[in-house]
Amino acid sequence: MGSRFEITVVAKDDSEANQFINLAINEISRIEQLISSWDSKSQTSEINRNAGLSAVKVDTELFQLIERALHISKLTDGAFDISYASMDKVWVFDGSMTAMPSDEEILKSVEKIGYKNIILDQKKQTVFLKHKGMKIGFGAIGKGYAADKAKALLISNGVASGIINASGDLNAWGKQPDGSPWKVAITNPLDQNKIFAMLPIKNGAVVTSGNYEKRVLLNGKQYSHIIDPRTGYPSTGIVSVTIFAPKAEVADALATSVFVMGKSTGLDRINQLPNIECIIIDDDGVIFKSQNIEITTQ
Repeated sequence: MGSRFEITVVAKDDSEANQFINLAINEISRIEQLISSWDSKSQTSEINRNAGLSAVKVDTELFQLIERALHISKLTDGAFDISYASMDKVWVFDGSMTAMPSDEEILKSVEKIGYKNIILDQKKQTVFLKHKGMKIGFGAIGKGYAADKAKALLISNGVASGIINASGDLNAWGKQPDGSPWKVAITNPLDQNKIFAMLPIKNGAVVTSGNYEKRVLLNGKQYSHIIDPRTGYPSTGIVSVTIFAPKAEVADALATSVFVMGKSTGLDRINQLPNIECIIIDDDGVIFKSQNIEITTQ
């Protein structure tokens, strides 16, 4: 998935730990083969190849993942959209970009995006992309889903405690060997050598999306690499979003969505969702949080 996974388990000895870790690695590899749009043999690639042509029958697991992704799209008014993979790349965040793309280029870049054009047939278990050139991708949900599946597999094999860290998408359960809860450090995005809070994770996921490493300054304004799939314009005003949720898949998708929706709309949406909390840091370093989260700053 183009990401680094770190797997931590509490076990009786190194041999048992390695056995469990290998189980998790194999599960993550299996999911990659299912959802990767880079693997020409994957069912996701088959769906993309048949865009505008025909529906593709897929495994139940992939069908249900796409179903849940569409549900999050509806929940976020399209701020999250797995058909973002259809986007033409008119923004570059490697330091080489010196001028804004034209309005026409930006509008054209998103013309094939639209979750409502992903057609699912529950009975036949098929997926159809209505327009040629459409593509789906799981870059904003796949790591979290893999972390959830690896965690579930380890628990079913008797692992009482551990962490799956999918490039910052943390999914933890149980407690540390000394009986204390696992803790996650929330970094200050304006000074990454400092943390502003340590929060316990009891049995759930924490995902942070940040734009502090991939941004571009154009006409005196900072633009994030996180782009609104509805408009083609990058998000502005936020440097970091951290989501706490029961599942990493949901946290992964919502972290991206809140970036796109912005502070007010994002917090309002999170406050309507049970068992989900959010911390937002804006361009000025001001911290905003959802209603039911307590932060003890360092």
